[in-house]
Amino acid sequence: MNILLWVLQILAALIYGASGIMKVFLFDKVSADVPSFGALPRPAWRLLGILELVCTAGLVLPAVLHWRPELTVGAASILAIESLLFIWVHVRYREVPTIIMSAVLGLLMAFLAYGRLVLKPIL
Repeated sequence: MNILLWVLQILAALIYGASGIMKVFLFDKVSADVPSFGALPRPAWRLLGILELVCTAGLVLPAVLHWRPELTVGAASILAIESLLFIWVHVRYREVPTIIMSAVLGLLMAFLAYGRLVLKPIL
């Protein structure tokens, strides 16, 4: 179980790290191709990108450093909740593949939070 959770943590850190970088630093390039980026104002997307970057660090660093491991649970929980926002945005724009991806990522983050809280906490 510990290995599975670590794999999820690292994959999630890569995915959400890339997503956060895109929202913070590459928004203008990417937003032209994605209609749903019009659902929220630019500062909201930047804030969500910063949140994703902070959570990316929270998914890995507390576990690696054995310092405040509850931050990993918090980061995964925040990302699971954020996925609900993205599902809502993509439903409004009828972007079915992105809805599915957001739902899967949200469920994985909820499982990661539960796994690190109950199944195999980081000690």
